[in-house]
Amino acid sequence: MTTPHEPLTPVRPHVLIVGAGLGGLMLGTLLEKANIPYTIFERATTVKPLGAAMSVGGQVMGVFRQLDIYDQYCEIAKPYTLNIAVKETGEKMLEMDYGIAEEICGYQNFIVPRPLFHNLLLNQVPPSKILYGKRVHAIDQDDEKVRIETTDGSTYEGDILVGADGAYSGVRQQLYEALMEEGKLPESDQEDLPFSCTCLVGQTEPLDLEVFYQLKDQNYPFVTTMCDDKPFMFTLYSTAQSTICWMVIRFHDVRSTKAAQERKYRRDDNSEWGPVAAQAMSDETKDIPITLGNGTMTLADIYNRTPKDRMSMVMLEEKLFQTWYHGRTVLLGDACHKLHPSGGQGAITAMHDAIALANLLYALPSNTTEAISKTFAEYHAERYPPAVAAFNGSQLLSEIRNKGLVGTMTLSLSFERYMLLWVWRVILVSVVKNRPFIGFLPKVEEKKGAEPASKSPSAQKARAMYKKRKGAATTVITP
Repeated sequence: MTTPHEPLTPVRPHVLIVGAGLGGLMLGTLLEKANIPYTIFERATTVKPLGAAMSVGGQVMGVFRQLDIYDQYCEIAKPYTLNIAVKETGEKMLEMDYGIAEEICGYQNFIVPRPLFHNLLLNQVPPSKILYGKRVHAIDQDDEKVRIETTDGSTYEGDILVGADGAYSGVRQQLYEALMEEGKLPESDQEDLPFSCTCLVGQTEPLDLEVFYQLKDQNYPFVTTMCDDKPFMFTLYSTAQSTICWMVIRFHDVRSTKAAQERKYRRDDNSEWGPVAAQAMSDETKDIPITLGNGTMTLADIYNRTPKDRMSMVMLEEKLFQTWYHGRTVLLGDACHKLHPSGGQGAITAMHDAIALANLLYALPSNTTEAISKTFAEYHAERYPPAVAAFNGSQLLSEIRNKGLVGTMTLSLSFERYMLLWVWRVILVSVVKNRPFIGFLPKVEEKKGAEPASKSPSAQKARAMYKKRKGAATTVITP
């Protein structure tokens, strides 16, 4: 007679996730697969289709295959190889070939409209596990539990609190205030988020391919225009939906902060500026020529084909925080590292944070504060170095491009062009090798010819626990 062993009992902490952005939704998706209870709290009352395009490629394609969303992603995304930088005249200044990424990891790079990608992740989370209109304004934690209070007077309790609520994270603010009272917060973490760029983004309606005939070419590159003697740069991304996602960046001579801008503009409850500021920036840039169409089109032709509710203006803050956790509270994504978009790594680093944290929570030995704090320390040890690398790389690319934008002649110099391409290539190689996997799901094989990915301690830890539990569940004892 044989009797099966009971599987190793997994610890299932109730995780409170604040923020339903890409990082928060990715964490929710992973916890759903791990059968770890969670609730997501989102301050917005509804999903807003804001944002332009984003580049999501080989760094997470293996994870998408593990989650069985790879095919769905490929349906909404468009593969690309080239990014071309031009002057206002259309003269090519440099060309960035992303083919090297496929050589390293076996996957192409993709451009995807941010709203569609957000919706893909949103569909992986049961609607009952996302509560909208929930702005957190108070946090309380002790050795047993963590509690949050929202502005509508509701209170929620859990074992772990995750702040995935963006650059101006309310969770981080509450956590840091408590640490300041205890004299435990580094001075650098007490400083405001600085920024030297503002950005206008949007997405057009589906375009007439006879007018925008270049979009018929599935290999048409995305084009970055560096303006002549004006502090602007803009990028147009063609999508699989025959739309154009666009981003117009203004480089400022003096770095500023949100607090300073609040004195200049009336703002709503997030990092977007109101319609007056957005209209002012679009008016200022509407006559700049674009490379699409018959050669006479300007940004006005793009703005006029973009619904107003799909346009938004944001500050491009840059800051890497040192303190990511305390007690039962931990941060991820923009809440602990806000990157400049020049490096294209903001969303990727947030999702990598979520993957590492989910792997570690799967292997959590107990719900004690001591065990949770140790897990958070492992999370920080794994994720902080790549966040530093992504932050420095994005900042360097931004500075090189900014120097070129002050007068595009600078970037026309062969040395400046070489430096940008060299820095970009070094960053690309390093980030593409960072391809974590989900340790508690069946692993997919690497693409043939791909270089080995960087080691992920959290994934290896989760994989060891996964095998141990799986083995315990199938082991039999013969008397």
